[in-house]
Amino acid sequence: MRQLLKLKPLLSPSRPPRADLPDMSAIAPARPLYVIGDVHGSADLVEDLLERIDADMAQHMDAGTPHLVFVGDYVDRGDESNEVLEHVFALCRDLPGAVTGLMGNHERMMLDFIDDPAGRGARWLANGGMQTLASFKIGKIMANSPVEDMTAAADALSQAMPKGMEDWLRALPLHYQSGNVLCVHAAVNPAKPVETQDERALLWGHRDFFKSPQKDGLWVVHGHTIVETPEIAQGRIAVDTGAYHSGRLTAAVITAGACRFL
Repeated sequence: MRQLLKLKPLLSPSRPPRADLPDMSAIAPARPLYVIGDVHGSADLVEDLLERIDADMAQHMDAGTPHLVFVGDYVDRGDESNEVLEHVFALCRDLPGAVTGLMGNHERMMLDFIDDPAGRGARWLANGGMQTLASFKIGKIMANSPVEDMTAAADALSQAMPKGMEDWLRALPLHYQSGNVLCVHAAVNPAKPVETQDERALLWGHRDFFKSPQKDGLWVVHGHTIVETPEIAQGRIAVDTGAYHSGRLTAAVITAGACRFL
């Protein structure tokens, strides 16, 4: 993985486990996982974090071959959505057995904008879509722009994406499971098994996710809900540390019986 990703040496060490973290002895991914939180157009933070992950992999080669998972929300709010998409797309394309990108609700909104700019455009543009369009050099579009302008912008966005990127975005999975670790963008319905989860819960959250602990033995790693520092509680691992405004992008490093953070 180190040579394939072609990344630089470690810039700073990982955060050591806190003494007050819950018992992680039951967590058991099939292979080591590096799960990266919501990026939101912060390309420089992705580069920095991947450098740290690369060096961490080199230091823990005896743990087994790792898998890298992005929990989605690559676009919007930050200024470099185009660059982030190109980077994650390239990693997923070139290393399909080692890197997985999940869909986030912001990717869903962006695709809805392309498909139905008149009906879905205003919502996306009001939630960071204007910054994404600007990163693709598509400007002068606002949530209250005329339908004709939105349609033209949607067409321009589709055409501006590199070959294969839009198809990749449409095919992004909603979850990734390794052993008893389930990676999703937002949440799960704790009353349903993985195979019957609906898209809305996985992308937008579920009212019972933070109320009810997981009872199926799964540990759910998720983004979407911003936390000041990464959190572990009742079978949930939260990794969205608000990169676009906090300047901190987080990865959970999950191995048999342990979870720590970069």
